[in-house]
Amino acid sequence: MTALPIKGACLAGVAALALSIAPAFAQSADEAETPKTSQPLADDGITLALSYTGEAAGNVTGGLRRDAAYAGQVYVGADLDMDRIAGIGGGTLHAAVTNRHGKSLSDLAIGNNTSVQEIWGTQNTHLAILTWEQHLLNDRLVIEAGRSQANIHFLNSPLYCQFQGNSGCGNPTFVFKNSNFTYFPASSWMVHAKTRIAEHVFAHVGAYEVNPDRKRASDHGTGFGIGNATGVIVPWELSRESGEAARLPSRYILGGWIDKGDYADPLRDDMGGIAILSGRAAQTRNGRSGLYVRFEQQVTRPDPTSKRGLSIYGVAMTNLSGRVEESRFWDLGLVQTGTFEGRDEDSLGFMISDQRFSDLAMQRMRAADLAAGGSGKASRHEVMMELSYSAQVGPAIRLSPNIQYILNPDRTGAPERARPTDDALIIGCKFTVDAMKL
Repeated sequence: MTALPIKGACLAGVAALALSIAPAFAQSADEAETPKTSQPLADDGITLALSYTGEAAGNVTGGLRRDAAYAGQVYVGADLDMDRIAGIGGGTLHAAVTNRHGKSLSDLAIGNNTSVQEIWGTQNTHLAILTWEQHLLNDRLVIEAGRSQANIHFLNSPLYCQFQGNSGCGNPTFVFKNSNFTYFPASSWMVHAKTRIAEHVFAHVGAYEVNPDRKRASDHGTGFGIGNATGVIVPWELSRESGEAARLPSRYILGGWIDKGDYADPLRDDMGGIAILSGRAAQTRNGRSGLYVRFEQQVTRPDPTSKRGLSIYGVAMTNLSGRVEESRFWDLGLVQTGTFEGRDEDSLGFMISDQRFSDLAMQRMRAADLAAGGSGKASRHEVMMELSYSAQVGPAIRLSPNIQYILNPDRTGAPERARPTDDALIIGCKFTVDAMKL
């Protein structure tokens, strides 16, 4: 890919946005004069969603070389209130389809294993969600089953996607490196249930199919067979949640996972050698587990009727069993909602994360470096930081310029490089358009 300045990448993103949504919203002058509700079928129990997210990124220094990349996602969804539609109390049918396109700057120019564009991955048109959600016992118990992903039910927070990089937005990436934790929009068979066991105290558990077919570029989420499944992953959480009505909302969570699916050994091949040197297939293993604690706490809220205020969040994760890529991970973030006067919907955020590689991963990276003629030096820690400002432009558009910095980029994507990868400074530009609010 020819190197482009980040300004060009951002302009390409805006152009892609215009091309993607213009046909859908083109209308005559007469049509424009007639006010339309943003949810025309709401009275019939149908809530529609249509949005576009674009993320541009360019590394101005460091990495493998200077470059820029753009990735985007179209999201189309619907929630059907089955009480209104069919008289089934507490039931909701969820459906969503995505189209992801574009390229990853981390793949092109940095070589590290954590993308600086969280929207990148599963680059095709995909049936992302098809589930039935049922509320029972006066909402004390909620069960959902069908086709979906673990990461939209567990280990997530609205605070995380203040940011563009995958070390902050989406979910803490440690869980994907060390388990078969399923990720959006690659859907598989699943069920999860959350129950209130005491005032503000909840228990949450799920089971998600582990199937290598779901990670293939040719999979569009419409292959419902389980013939190639290798097991299930069971995430769980115990939480204390104050609720949004609290003066200072908070969540404190203890969680983990038990992964009973197959995975590739991070070091050894099928004959016991080092796979990255032999070129042979990695050994197939089965069974891993991990544990985490995380929290979200709003610490200031001058006006209880306003969203303005400072929130802090944190995550600490560790591996418990299995042969894994990373041994520990932590993430800490600050988000100030409401910035300048009259900008109550804007937010300013900073986050920092640290990935600690396991002894197995270090042995692999050092062996590859020595084989390429290097000194065998590799850093055990990769630190990623991001500073982001999110501006609400009208009711439908959110624009989030950001600066990211990667200290000690890992060499997963460039194992043959005979020297450490330079620290990378990245300029990013993220935007989201909620078409239902246009």
